[in-house]
Amino acid sequence: MSRIGKMPITVPANVEVKVADNQVTVKGPKGTLTQQFSKELGIKLEDGVLTVTRPSDDKKHRALHGLTRTLIHNMVEGVVNGYSKTLEIDGVGYRAAKQGKNVVLNLGFSHQVIIPETEDIQLDVPQPNIVVVKGIDKQKVGQYAAEIREKRPPEPYKGKGIHYQGEHIIRKEGKAGKGKK
Repeated sequence: MSRIGKMPITVPANVEVKVADNQVTVKGPKGTLTQQFSKELGIKLEDGVLTVTRPSDDKKHRALHGLTRTLIHNMVEGVVNGYSKTLEIDGVGYRAAKQGKNVVLNLGFSHQVIIPETEDIQLDVPQPNIVVVKGIDKQKVGQYAAEIREKRPPEPYKGKGIHYQGEHIIRKEGKAGKGKK
């Protein structure tokens, strides 16, 4: 039995969950998320507790069991607390600024990089070298943060670029130089 898949999901009082034909809709204080899951798995809501069951111990069912439970848990967690990723910008002259619904990045290019907010994702710039990506869908927050990081990934010699807060950047040694003759 899957250790993750068999764990029940406790639904908070301020969250409304509907399960119809393996389509789960979670509505909470921060918004609503809907996702369709495999018809082979059983998803039940009883007394404020969601459980996911699988029909057999096939490899496919075992894999889907834990995945489905985790995705539903992330939906419940997202509508209650939301998710955020913090990106740090390192480099001389590299900075971010919020202009209306857009974030303008100066990353050493000849042009500015403009990143718009979407209806699902909110962007915040508390400091000129920090960008915070917020939203209720964990997957969309992570994807959007990765797309922003991709604009100027950290380089291995000085570590300049955009990286996640707390991310360890593996550094390389510079040129060794010519030996004396």
